[in-house]
Amino acid sequence: MVYSFELIKHANIRYREAVLRIARCELDTMLRKLSIFSDLHEERLGGSVFLTFDCRELSAEEILYLSGHSSVAFMAENQKGLLRPLTVRYTGYLPEDLPEVLKYKGKTSASFTRMMINTALALTPFSQSAEDLVFFDPVCGKGTGCFCAVTAGISAVGIDCDQRSVEEAAKYFSNYLQYHKLKHRISTRSETIHSHPVPVTEFTFSDTKEHFLSGRTRSLSLCPADTLDSPVLFRHRKAHLIAADLPYGIQHAPRASGKPVPLHQFLRDALPVWKKVLLPGGTIAVSFNTLTLPTPDVLSALKDAGFIPEHGGNFSNLKHEVEHAVVRDVIFAVNP
Repeated sequence: MVYSFELIKHANIRYREAVLRIARCELDTMLRKLSIFSDLHEERLGGSVFLTFDCRELSAEEILYLSGHSSVAFMAENQKGLLRPLTVRYTGYLPEDLPEVLKYKGKTSASFTRMMINTALALTPFSQSAEDLVFFDPVCGKGTGCFCAVTAGISAVGIDCDQRSVEEAAKYFSNYLQYHKLKHRISTRSETIHSHPVPVTEFTFSDTKEHFLSGRTRSLSLCPADTLDSPVLFRHRKAHLIAADLPYGIQHAPRASGKPVPLHQFLRDALPVWKKVLLPGGTIAVSFNTLTLPTPDVLSALKDAGFIPEHGGNFSNLKHEVEHAVVRDVIFAVNP
């Protein structure tokens, strides 16, 4: 059976040129999770770009899983160039606009963030598991990563040293839940870090009223604190996957005692801490600006922290230009 998946035309022209390579890596990883090892090739049909592959007939459940790909706009069986659309439905837990509505300068593309989550999860043994999963964004900013995770039905924990950003993320999510009339409750607790109380806002919510009343819920926890103190948020459970979009330049660099910390030093300090909160077999995705943090430095830091980076094949061709002075790369690494 031949399948053709049409790719979205991303609004960012520079990123659009890289979508094919990034989408190929994501789709190949998801297919391999289904024990499908097939060559993916580019095909242009009617002016649109498709990824086409030949494999056994996909089940309805497998088609549903693949429809969650971050860049797929249309799925079809390819019968000698004639496309028969596949019937798919929206698989999200919350409405898909959640990661998109809040706009701000420096926001990471929601589709790129979903790609990191999809690919990282497909590399774990937890993908398609019936257990409730936990996502961790250790530099969450205003919450795009966490919102992408909870939209997919994955509970999330976000931490960031920028208190204003974390408060804005919490306010936005509270308003969002109320606007969409989604059943939820909000609680606030304090965690003691270095003898000081730090607030943690926790949302408990569900996709339907019936699920909420029966206790079938998800959660989002947001904390304004140093990422090096993140283990206090994981005393009772650990994360299945981590996605971190690192600061791109000196103006957003992490700080200690009011002074910028070199990004390579920040990463070397943070990775062993993040590894402590990640389950064995879990995966971390790290994206970064190669002009301020070279790829070899990130690979070296991951290996020294005890992670096993994915390399070669589709994983070696993910570098792409985002905007002036930002050439982004992303590395996926497994916690053995």
